[in-house]
Amino acid sequence: MKNDIHNNTDSFNFDADEFEPYLNDIIHEWLKTLTTLGFTLVPAFFLLDYFTMPQDLLPRFGIYRLFSTIVLLVQYFIIRKSRPNSSSYYHGYFVSINVGGIIALMTVDLGGFDSSYYAGLNLVIIAVNLLLPWKTIHSVVNSIIIISMYVLFNVLSAHPYDTSILINNLFFLFSTAIIAVSINYVRHKLVKKEFYLLVELKKARDAIWSEMELAKRIQTALLPDKQKIKGFEVASAMFPAVEVGGDYYDIIQTSKGDNWIAIGDVSGHGVDSGLIMMMAQTSIISNVNNGHNGSPSLVLNSVNSAIRENLSRLGSDHYMTMMAIHLDGMEMRVAGKHQDIIVYRAGLNRTETIATSGTWLGISDNIGSCLEDISVKVDDGDIVLLFTDGITEATNVYEEMFGQDRLEQALNKYADLPVSKILEKIIGEVKAFQEEQLDDMSLIVMKKIPEN
Repeated sequence: MKNDIHNNTDSFNFDADEFEPYLNDIIHEWLKTLTTLGFTLVPAFFLLDYFTMPQDLLPRFGIYRLFSTIVLLVQYFIIRKSRPNSSSYYHGYFVSINVGGIIALMTVDLGGFDSSYYAGLNLVIIAVNLLLPWKTIHSVVNSIIIISMYVLFNVLSAHPYDTSILINNLFFLFSTAIIAVSINYVRHKLVKKEFYLLVELKKARDAIWSEMELAKRIQTALLPDKQKIKGFEVASAMFPAVEVGGDYYDIIQTSKGDNWIAIGDVSGHGVDSGLIMMMAQTSIISNVNNGHNGSPSLVLNSVNSAIRENLSRLGSDHYMTMMAIHLDGMEMRVAGKHQDIIVYRAGLNRTETIATSGTWLGISDNIGSCLEDISVKVDDGDIVLLFTDGITEATNVYEEMFGQDRLEQALNKYADLPVSKILEKIIGEVKAFQEEQLDDMSLIVMKKIPEN
């Protein structure tokens, strides 16, 4: 959700009182299109001149069009190199004076008011006023300037003319101007309305994002920072994606001296997933401190009951992968369905995969019959790797996943390093591999050490 909102307003950096700079930006961009049309069409119309105009006027018309095209090209590059400002709209007037002026001169050369070539001025009025969403007053003034040049140049030429033809021409010119001004008025209002809608959207986005950032800070603040528990050196980290996620892990030492590791992942993303993750964390801590005879399966069954009740109250259909591990000397007792456990066997100099079994939390009221405790022997020097699917499902530009094989190879490669360095190197490989982080990534590295 946040991504969509962010993308829609990503380049929108204006506040409610900054409509004028926003409008200047739009006008500046459209001026590039207007001048491009100008230096493309002005010379192209020389073909029409060639077939319809008197041959003796072609050299003069060619000079008119060449001059106008050069001016438009210069203007185009000036616009490209300059930044939008309060004077940007003057370029629109300049295009009108330039192109409208040469067309008015052509009507003089073609006999004055009696020439039908005045129709080209309609195109100038339409092009400038409809492409530029400037204020209505500019549209009115611009149209008057174009029509005034036509009238002034031809009056000064003193060509005889038919009054009815002049009235006809002016009627069509003013009609075009009225239509263009009316459309421009509506368009300007729509641009203004769009601006204030974007302002409100930006406010909503910022408010939502600040709440998401707070939720992420809460999520990461609850993570353990233990570097050693009885019999193990530990390094752990979570790397959240853009949204609040549902990754969870904890390293717990109970008041009775028991050591527990839990890791899981709530389906989906967003605040509700993060909330369910925190519910699971609270329930795990409560249950391991209440004993359960060191049985991970009993702990998870109790946690499932609590999560199911809370999901029902939330009206949520989320579920959660979860694995609980009780550390007891040279043995790990494991229960729960999550990603495989990867164990580096120091004595054999290779990795071993321990598949997890059971079922997800939150999909059934009673999952006790689906859970069982399995024992995994851990010798001194062995390294245990726990992770969430954000690691193995990290995807590169070719849509290939990082995968568990690469993860095992990385553990083999860095097994001689301290656990903190192993974690750092593995995460570095994943980040270098993936194109974009789309999911939370959590990793726990534990190395068995002799107990004192």
